[in-house]
Amino acid sequence: MNSDATFKIWRTHPEGGGTYQDFHTQVSEGMVVLDVVHRIQAEQAPDLAVRWNCKAGKCGSCSAEINGNPRLMCMTRLDELNLWEPVTVEPMRAFPSIKDLVTDVSWNYRVKTQIQKFQPRHADAPDGTWRMAQRDVDRVQEFRKCIECFLCQDVCHVLRDHHKHEEFIGPRFFVYNAALEMHPLDTADRLPALKDDNGIGFCNITKCCTKVCPEHIHITDNAIIPLKERVVSRYYDPVSRLLRMFG
Repeated sequence: MNSDATFKIWRTHPEGGGTYQDFHTQVSEGMVVLDVVHRIQAEQAPDLAVRWNCKAGKCGSCSAEINGNPRLMCMTRLDELNLWEPVTVEPMRAFPSIKDLVTDVSWNYRVKTQIQKFQPRHADAPDGTWRMAQRDVDRVQEFRKCIECFLCQDVCHVLRDHHKHEEFIGPRFFVYNAALEMHPLDTADRLPALKDDNGIGFCNITKCCTKVCPEHIHITDNAIIPLKERVVSRYYDPVSRLLRMFG
């Protein structure tokens, strides 16, 4: 059944800054927020900038803030929202604005290049392959589900509110580190970088990143906390420090 709804969409100004612009549009059953943005773009604001690709929750392109909550526009159904009130749609706040709903997320890709790559140990079977326990393989599979929507980065207060982009790599790249550190074949040591360069100590495990993950990755429990434990065990555990001193 068709009805009318009001959407307050963030529009940037050529001279800088931006404001919300109200759009009144018709919506129908089954629509998602991205459908509404496309309808507004087609019928009222052809210059409205929005980034999207798959419309299936797998490319991570249409990340935005809907009523103040970081979400994928293509996965936010209108029947989840209160359409009796205006629905706000704005770009992610943790990254610089390019235009309207599009943000510059290139910082994330620069961060990724700084993380030590996968370094496998030598093959341990006569046929030149490796042997590993299935439980070790299963442990890192969850991290591979990440679609790099960067919603976890956006909601993290260290980046969103305190802007520590030069000192803190954020939840997405702790997941990436965990996928490598916990891989049964990897031999690289990323703990010094996690402690000194990547700012893992800034994370206070509020689990906000886990709550917004569209792939339901247990970012805090399965990635960040185990990495924190490894850093603490090596650098702050008094017994470990004594063993290193006299070992």
